[in-house]
Amino acid sequence: MTHPSSDDSLSPIAPLRRPVFRMLWTTWLMANVCMWMSEVAAAWMMTSLTTKPLWVALVQTAATLPVFLLGLPSGALADNLDRKRYFLFTQLWVASVATLLSVVIFLDVMSPPLLLVLVFANGIGMAMRWPVFSAIVPELVPRTQLPAALALNGVSMNASRIIGPLVAGALIASAGSAWVFVLNAVLSVGAAIIISRWKREHIPNPLGRERLGSAMRVGLQYVKQSYLLKGVLLRISIFFFHSTALMALLALVARGMQDGGAGTFTVLLASMGAGAIASTAFLPRLRRRYARDGLVLRGAAVQALAMAVMAVTHQLWIAVPAMFLGGAAWITVANTLSVSIQMGLPDWVRARGMSIYQMSIMGGSAAGAAIWGQVATWTSVPVCLGIAAVSGITAMAAVNRWMPDAGLEDDLTPKRIFPAPSIPEPPKHGHVMVQIEYRVDPARAEEFRFLMLNESRRSRLRHGALSWELLHDINEPGRFVEVIVDESWTDHLRRFDRVTAADVTLRDRKLAFHVGTEPPRVSRSLMETTV
Repeated sequence: MTHPSSDDSLSPIAPLRRPVFRMLWTTWLMANVCMWMSEVAAAWMMTSLTTKPLWVALVQTAATLPVFLLGLPSGALADNLDRKRYFLFTQLWVASVATLLSVVIFLDVMSPPLLLVLVFANGIGMAMRWPVFSAIVPELVPRTQLPAALALNGVSMNASRIIGPLVAGALIASAGSAWVFVLNAVLSVGAAIIISRWKREHIPNPLGRERLGSAMRVGLQYVKQSYLLKGVLLRISIFFFHSTALMALLALVARGMQDGGAGTFTVLLASMGAGAIASTAFLPRLRRRYARDGLVLRGAAVQALAMAVMAVTHQLWIAVPAMFLGGAAWITVANTLSVSIQMGLPDWVRARGMSIYQMSIMGGSAAGAAIWGQVATWTSVPVCLGIAAVSGITAMAAVNRWMPDAGLEDDLTPKRIFPAPSIPEPPKHGHVMVQIEYRVDPARAEEFRFLMLNESRRSRLRHGALSWELLHDINEPGRFVEVIVDESWTDHLRRFDRVTAADVTLRDRKLAFHVGTEPPRVSRSLMETTV
């Protein structure tokens, strides 16, 4: 029996050698084909219902806004429920909406507001689907293959960007838009059948499910306390806010070209998808050559150039290579930042973290589509694209200067080395206060304070603590008390399951300051409240 070489295991297609990844990747491809078929049909239908740029751009807003509004609750559910069943449900939801869309079109009662409502409903399915699939991928491949797996997901997205519009365009021209949504429903059901064959064992948490509100709070808190994640979210929001100008107005750009029509629109989308797919072969080499910020800035620059070309040309032979470059830039930026955020998330909060990432993408896209649509209404489509190109590269350069990548990754390997406390009668209600008393050499007090305020605080809050304080004894300069408040006794116990290798290293650094003969004294108290 032969074993793959290290080069083979790190090749761009290595994850596809794993049967489960291959099966679910096929499902993801089918789901993305459905998404692009739906978006193309809806965008083209809106241009037949009205010619106002704002209404056309709002199709993109309606499609992406649900991810911004519902992404975090979806991520919280995906971190707590059986991910297989949840993924299956999302496909059945999309199939139901596609069926409803086709019925409305067959009955000839479609209007611009109704179309936006139904596109929004379809977007709810996307809002539920993306976080759970993003959380599933790291389960399927080793960490070394994660960048390749995420790049292959980008290939799936962009292959569908070619397949979906081509199929949709052919169906619209030959049979009508309603049949696009009929096929969408059929493919979504097919994807659901494939998911049902996945043999995944769901292991419930012995502490039970987190309450939805608490799970959402912890997800937001984790991201808020991470410099790395905040930097990724800011960059992806800026990129999609500006790049969506081209996508939101592409139907109008296609109509304005020489002999422009549905075929032109389809060719432009397919060119962008082809560029994205072709670029995945070069992503490993680019990641080795450039640091994250340098690669993201170069991708944003190429995307801005593509928009600038699309703003001034009316010739398809010029527009096609511009869209090809735009697609290559899109996946370069998206994959680089997606890998960065995946590497910065432990599994217990992965779906919530990825849902916030998707919220940043879709929030930026939804806001960008509405704003650039209004700018195009006030000025013109070419002027709008030119403004978006210049402001996009300027904003990304500014963020790289203001919030540079630290270049450090925490070791997020789970470590169950701290024994959870056990008491005869665990409290059913009330906040729990934990106090840890340290004895420190007064000469090193400032160094210890800096470590606690800048690292221990962030670590405790990332794990879900409600609040954190550091007390310094006025009478004893070497006595510090770390105070952590948890929402409940169960939530206090959850923090012991969230410890990583980086947390163990931090614990050792704190203990290195402790000079007492005994370890730091830990006390736990139930915070009584008035009735």
